[in-house]
Amino acid sequence: MHSTVGFAVTHMVINTVHGKFNEFSGVLTLENGVLTQATGTIQAKSVDTGVERRDNDLKSSNFFDASKFPTIAFQSKRAETQGDRTVLVGDFTIHGVTKEISLPVTVKGPIKDPWGNQRIGLQAHTKLNRKDYGLKYNQALETGGLVVGDEVDLEINAEAVKAK
Repeated sequence: MHSTVGFAVTHMVINTVHGKFNEFSGVLTLENGVLTQATGTIQAKSVDTGVERRDNDLKSSNFFDASKFPTIAFQSKRAETQGDRTVLVGDFTIHGVTKEISLPVTVKGPIKDPWGNQRIGLQAHTKLNRKDYGLKYNQALETGGLVVGDEVDLEINAEAVKAK
C-alpha cells in the first residue's frame, strides 16, 4: 500500500516520461537490522504511464512483450555495505534476459507501527540500459536523436512488515 516501483526514460530527447508498475511483491531478509537478501517480482502487464495507448505499446512485443515474459525479477546474491547504504548485488531478469546488477539500497527503521508490527522502509535507485535486456525498439528522429532513450532510471520505495 505504501510502496512504488517506478521508472523514467527520455522521450524524443526533450522530455522524460515517468511510469510505474502496479503489481509487484518482494521479500527482504535482515540480520541484526542489516539488509542481507532481497527478492522481488514485478508483473510486466501492470505497467502504468497514465496513457493507455503508450501502456499497451509497452506491454507489446515492441518492449516488455508481457504475454511472453510476464515477470520482471530481482534475486540478490550478496549484500555489500557502503557507508549508510547496502548494495545488493544480484540477478535482474527482464524480457527473458538475466544480468547481474548492483542495487544501492537505503534502509530506514525498523519501527513499531501503530498496529504492533515491526516495519522498515527501503529506498533503491539504479540506472539500466534497456538494450542490455533485448528492449531494442526505437525510431530515429529527423534531428538525429531517438524516440526512446536507452538509459532507464529505476526507483523503488517500499515499506515492509516483518512476517509473524
